[in-house]
Amino acid sequence: MQISIIGTGYVGLVTGTCLADLGNSVICVDNDAEKIKLLKKGHTTIYEPGLKDLVKQNLKNGRLKFTSSIKEAVQKTDLIFICVGTPSKDNGEADLVYIENVCRDMVKYMDSYKLIVEKSTVPVETGERMKEVIKSLGGAKIKFDVASNPEFLREGSAIEDFLHPDRIVIGVESPRAKETLTNLYKPLKAPMVVTDIKGAELIKHASNSFLAAKISFINAVGNICERVGTDVTEVARGIGLDKRINMKFLNAGLGYGGSCFPKDVDAFIHISHKLGFDFGMLREVKKINEEQRNMVLRKVEKMLWNLPGKTIAVLGLSFKPNTDDIRSAPAIYIIKKLQDMGCKIRAYDPKAMDNAEKTLANVKFCKDAYDAAKGCDCIIVVTEWNEFKELDFKKLKKLVAQPIIIDGRNIYDPSEIKKAGFKYCGFGRKG
Repeated sequence: MQISIIGTGYVGLVTGTCLADLGNSVICVDNDAEKIKLLKKGHTTIYEPGLKDLVKQNLKNGRLKFTSSIKEAVQKTDLIFICVGTPSKDNGEADLVYIENVCRDMVKYMDSYKLIVEKSTVPVETGERMKEVIKSLGGAKIKFDVASNPEFLREGSAIEDFLHPDRIVIGVESPRAKETLTNLYKPLKAPMVVTDIKGAELIKHASNSFLAAKISFINAVGNICERVGTDVTEVARGIGLDKRINMKFLNAGLGYGGSCFPKDVDAFIHISHKLGFDFGMLREVKKINEEQRNMVLRKVEKMLWNLPGKTIAVLGLSFKPNTDDIRSAPAIYIIKKLQDMGCKIRAYDPKAMDNAEKTLANVKFCKDAYDAAKGCDCIIVVTEWNEFKELDFKKLKKLVAQPIIIDGRNIYDPSEIKKAGFKYCGFGRKG
C-alpha cells in the first residue's frame, strides 16, 4: 500500500518503519527540517532497541522515505496516518491543535480518495471533529474516510509490540475503510477488534487508565504492607497468580511515568467530566501515583535526617528501561525536589542523560553507576535498567560516604543488600 505517516515521534517513526518493513511504500512527514535531514541519513532521533537498523534497512530498499513536504505525502498516498502529539493542557484536557493543523494542511492537497487514520491518542469524538474541519475547508468535494487505529506500543519494546500485537483495534464507518485497514494488518495475524470510531477512541484511553489503576492499586497495597511489616512482592504474587488478575503491572514502587499513562489518565478524567460523569476512581489513581514520588523524599529524609549538603546518587533518569524518554519521568521530579531541599545530585542513566541535561541544572552526570556512587550519602534506584540489577554492592560500599540504598523499583533482595553492608529501603518490603 501507499502510506504516509504525519509526525515522526515515537509512534510515527516506529509505525512508519514497521509498515515499510511489511512491504508497504511509506512516506514519513515532519515539519522539523533538521530531524528529517538526520532521518534521511538513517540517524534515528530517539532510542528504541532495533529501530535504527530497521530504518537503515528500509531506507536502503526504498520502501521508507522522509520528507518535510506534506503536499508530497498527501498527493502520493491514499492512506494517511496522523501521529502528531496531543499534549495535556493545564486542566488535563488533550490539546488537539496539532491534529487540527494537520487536517487543515492535508485538505489543501487532497485530489482523490483518502483514508485518514488517527493514530495519535485522542479523546472520544475527535474523529467527528476531524471530519467537520476537513469538510468545512473544501474536503466535501473529495471522497474521504476518517478512521481510528490507536497504538499500544510500549517504549523499549515498540517494534516487537507492533509486529506481534495482542490485538489490533480499528474504528471505521465505511466498508472501504474497514477493508483497507484489515488488509493492511492481515500479515500480522493478530486478533482484530473492529468497532466504530468512538469505540476505538475509548478503548485506548480505557486500556491505559486501567493499567495505571492496576499500578496505583498495588502501590496502595504496598503502603499497607509497609505499615504491617509484610512484603508486597509476596502479596502481589499471591494476587497475580489468579488468572483473572495476572502478574503484569503488579510491581510496587515509584509509580508510572512517561508520555502515555499520566496524560491519558488526565484526559480520561477530563473527558468523563465533560460528559457529566465524575470518574472519581481515576482521580484517586492519579493521586496515589503522585504520592509515591513524594514518598521517596520522605524515605531519603528518614534515612539521612538533615538533607542540606548531602549528596544523592540517582540511578535511572528515563521513565522506564530501554528508552531515552524522560517525559513525566519520576527521576526528574525527584531530583528537582531534592535540590530544593539542599541536596547535591550525581546521576547516571544508560541512554537518557542527553535528554536529562536539557532539563536538569546543577547535576553531575556520571559515566556509570559506580562513578555516580562516589562520595554519596544515599543511592536511589529510580529506573529498573538491567545493569542496575547486577551491581557489585561490595564494590559500591567502598565508594559511598554512607551505605544507604532506596530501591524505588523493588529490584533487589533486601537480605542480600544488607549482607553487603547497606541499609536498605524499598517500597512495601519487610524491614
